Amino acid sequence: MVRHLPFLNGLRAFEVASRRGSFTAAAAELNVTQAAVSQQVQLLEERLGFALFRRRANRLELTDQGRAFQPGLTEAFDAIAKLVEEAAATRPGSVLTVGVAPAFAMRWLIPRLTRFNRGHPEVEVRVATGGAMSPLRDDWTCTVRRGAGEWLGYIAEELFPTTLVPVCVPAIGGALHYPCDLRETTLIVVSHLREQWVWWCEAVGLAAPIQPAGEVVFESSAMAMQAVLDGVGVAIAQLPYVSDALATGQLVSPFPITGRKYESWYLAYRPIRQKDPALLVFRDWLNSEAQLHRNAREGWA
Repeated sequence: MVRHLPFLNGLRAFEVASRRGSFTAAAAELNVTQAAVSQQVQLLEERLGFALFRRRANRLELTDQGRAFQPGLTEAFDAIAKLVEEAAATRPGSVLTVGVAPAFAMRWLIPRLTRFNRGHPEVEVRVATGGAMSPLRDDWTCTVRRGAGEWLGYIAEELFPTTLVPVCVPAIGGALHYPCDLRETTLIVVSHLREQWVWWCEAVGLAAPIQPAGEVVFESSAMAMQAVLDGVGVAIAQLPYVSDALATGQLVSPFPITGRKYESWYLAYRPIRQKDPALLVFRDWLNSEAQLHRNAREGWA
């Protein structure tokens, strides 16, 4: 039997737009422009010979034909995705894609991956960029991210708590004896995480905000950590980002006090992936590495 399938790209664009409620949201999921989604849906409507949406000023409204079309189409794409996963599971070896924030990847995960690769050479690990504010992607096997562990449609397993600690190079740390001494130095701040300094100050009983001798602001934790390593000043850091540098003496924490943010680091994944062989071995390995991190954290608490 010959199948007559109308414009698969258009079908995909319509399914996502109808599920997400707008061309803009669909464009973000499909990683294309809003105009491209709109054009693909319009071409699909022309080939079908009927309208699927009524375009309102600030929203899309499904026509009767669109409402009849959408549920079955979503089921069909879900079935295709499941078939792809099942087929992939039968090939020699496995691929695991983990979404992580750049700073966490560079400072914690990647330095430890050699141990995973040595124990599981059959698993190909792919690291994808995805910070705490980035949306979770269905093409990831899993994600490691900071938060409250509440992501709709995901299983979240806590790895370790978020611990905040001030860090600097030894040359700077030698002049810092009390938290109030921070007023005499340069503070390194991540623009969207400025409140972390406030949390730490509250934890040690220091009035906040601090009025330091100088301040340097960066847009990302990765850049801030590099500035610390280069001796620019003192930063408040999440312990995973600096634990290795502290262990080697490259950085020091001038005060043996830490503050905990009301978040933790989690491994999160879709329920459909919980029996994925690659995820299972990665999960076990990650938990063992997290236990080592928790043990090291006790030395800084």
